[in-house]
Amino acid sequence: MRRPGEVVASGRFLSKYGLRIGESFTLAAADGRHERVTLVGEVMSGPADWMRADWATVTALAPDAQANQYWVRLAPGADVGAYTKAVRAADPGLYPTEQTSVNAGVVTVISSASTLTLMLTVVAAMGVFNTVVLSARERRRDLGMLKSIGMTPRQVTVMMVVSMAGLGLVGGILGLPLGVAAYRVVIPMTEHSSHLAFPARMLGVWHPWTVALPALAGVAIAALGAVIPARAAARQTIARALRTE
Repeated sequence: MRRPGEVVASGRFLSKYGLRIGESFTLAAADGRHERVTLVGEVMSGPADWMRADWATVTALAPDAQANQYWVRLAPGADVGAYTKAVRAADPGLYPTEQTSVNAGVVTVISSASTLTLMLTVVAAMGVFNTVVLSARERRRDLGMLKSIGMTPRQVTVMMVVSMAGLGLVGGILGLPLGVAAYRVVIPMTEHSSHLAFPARMLGVWHPWTVALPALAGVAIAALGAVIPARAAARQTIARALRTE
């Protein structure tokens, strides 16, 4: 809101009353007072029966209304503790609390997403581990022949890790556009079903460095999962590899 007569509301409010941003409607008080207001904005979330307006709009409908909460923005560098003590000393009936930028809901979402990402990383690495173990068993004769003509165990390890890292890169390149496409579909559906309105700055999460990072993460996961079985295969003797075959 920028001036009296302007209100903002949540998506639930807009959906319940069939309103759109820019429309005007009349609010009626219990004593017969009326006030024409214009819906100028949508907040990210909120109750279905609440609006936000400036104090002039509220008092036009209820002249005797009293505030039960004050929001005070302190200047940068101000001492919050000193301000809180001063408020309590001025009026013992006030109970000031500090509102920080840390939101419990945001912390929960980020923690859950981080845990899920870690679990998916471990599962993917275990999948690579299993693939390399099976590949090493199937290629024992080839590995034995390569070692018999002079390939060192370190070279065998590097060869197997690099081959899996290449597959990880291909998987990252193929999976990245699929993930972005799913994001473009799922997030609007979530907004619509939950009657939420996310700001553009919260949805614009795809940047060049964030796009390159998942592709490189695929390489890292594949290489990490391949190291242990590749080293185990490289330590096998030539005789054992050929005898097993």
